[in-house]
Amino acid sequence: MNQKRVIQAIENICSMGCTTVKAIIITLEMGNKVEGTEDFSEDEIKELEKELKSIMAVYEDKA
Repeated sequence: MNQKRVIQAIENICSMGCTTVKAIIITLEMGNKVEGTEDFSEDEIKELEKELKSIMAVYEDKA
């Protein structure tokens, strides 16, 4: 797994705002890839989804 490119994808996705991040999480949950992750391995996609959910949990706890 290329952790560096997962981190870069997380940073890129998070810069798009909460609404987009939530939509991307749903897309990943459905088993689909998102732009910029077409060549990610299954493990990288799982890690990306896990990290995005973790990040969004922080915001949901504050709401």
